[in-house]
Amino acid sequence: MAFCDVRFYGESIGMQTGMSVILPQGRGPLPVLYLLHGLSDDHTMWPRRSNIERYVADMGLIVVMPQGGRSFYVNDPRPGGFAFEDHIVKDVVGFVDRTFPTTASREGRAIAGLSMGGYGSLMLAMRYPDMFSVACSHSGAFFFAHNAIENRDDVNALAEAVGEGYDCHLLAGKLKKSGRKIAMRIDCGVDDFLIQPNRDLHAHLDAIGIEHVYEEYPGEHTWEYWNEHVRQTLEFIEAKLLSRSSAA
Repeated sequence: MAFCDVRFYGESIGMQTGMSVILPQGRGPLPVLYLLHGLSDDHTMWPRRSNIERYVADMGLIVVMPQGGRSFYVNDPRPGGFAFEDHIVKDVVGFVDRTFPTTASREGRAIAGLSMGGYGSLMLAMRYPDMFSVACSHSGAFFFAHNAIENRDDVNALAEAVGEGYDCHLLAGKLKKSGRKIAMRIDCGVDDFLIQPNRDLHAHLDAIGIEHVYEEYPGEHTWEYWNEHVRQTLEFIEAKLLSRSSAA
């Protein structure tokens, strides 16, 4: 297994940027997990604050941890705003497929994340169901583009600028109408300040008949929680994604 610290040019955001990549031993093609960070973090935080490298050591899974800034992984239309949605789905996925021995199809791609990245993972999967077949969230910030959040004027201003096209509730409805299927898993700590937006999205998915796994555990909005429960996400991905790879 190799750990790669990658620097590359992100055409969609017009700057040099980075990603961390865990590359397993063996020949490809291999499935890929895109693992997104939270609002106050960067692409280095999953390997720094969790045991992700040890957890995936024997999985035969490429793990890509890209830089997302404070973008909520959306295209910011304001003057000077960055197109991080395009960056992930065009620059990052394109670079990874050109550089590493990937299964370059939706059947070989999962996306997951925490907090801002948890929101981003489901949002991007629902906006690009032809790109991702599995999406998982820990402590997802599902208020974004759906409800304002108290004392976060910067986040609320970004959500207002991008509009309802990034609301996971509305995206779920569009996904249901499309007939496309995404394997979804959501979890949140019962003492997390984001527990209610997670419960609200879970109830909405149930109401419109979108199959998903939803779980609550003891815990708060902390790395202790995410480090423990990313293992359930990896088990989910192993069941949904790696089983296809093995069958192929």
